[in-house]
Parts: sequence; C-alpha cells; structure tokens
Amino acid sequence: MKIAGICDNDTAMGLRLAGIKELFVPSGGDEVKIWNNLTDRDDIGIVFVTEQIVKDLGKHLHDYRLRNTIPIVIEIPDKKGRKEDHVDFVNHLIKKAVGIEVSKDK
Repeated sequence: MKIAGICDNDTAMGLRLAGIKELFVPSGGDEVKIWNNLTDRDDIGIVFVTEQIVKDLGKHLHDYRLRNTIPIVIEIPDKKGRKEDHVDFVNHLIKKAVGIEVSKDK
C-alpha cells in the first residue's frame, strides 16, 4: 500500500523529504476531483490531508469516512499551524477500535 498526500506546496515539500511520492497540490478548487481519483485507487492505504483541504472537502470526506476505512485519512496542520476547531479523527478511530480515549495531557 502506498502513502499519498493532498496538501499545499510547502507541506508537499516536507512530505516529499519524508519519502512520500504520491503528492497532490490542488489548484483552482479541484480538491474534490483529486480526492475522488485517490479514493478510486486500490493501492493507497494512507492519505495525509492538510486541515484546510479537509475543510474544503467537507461533506465528500465525511461521507467517505462513514462508508470506508481505507485509505486512512490523517489530518495534518499546514505551515500556519493547527486550527482551533480541529477534531482528531485518528483518536476517534483508536477509541472506536480499543474502547478507550487516547489523549495527551497538557
């Protein structure tokens, strides 16, 4: 399984340095088209998506998560940092799988 990313140029550079080769940078509102192309593929196991693009995908991503478990979508902050209204979906998946909430004490 491959790892992919849908992100801005700066985040793509960082992910490329981390070894991720399947990177897509939306331009002109084509986030949904890129998302649909990625989810139609059966070789993608994990998709890193910046929080802004998650927000842009909106209902498309929400509906996909309700029906599918692969690829796993991991929301990451962009260069501006984490958004205040961020919901950590990976923690939600862990809680659903093992029954306990995983959190970091501040």
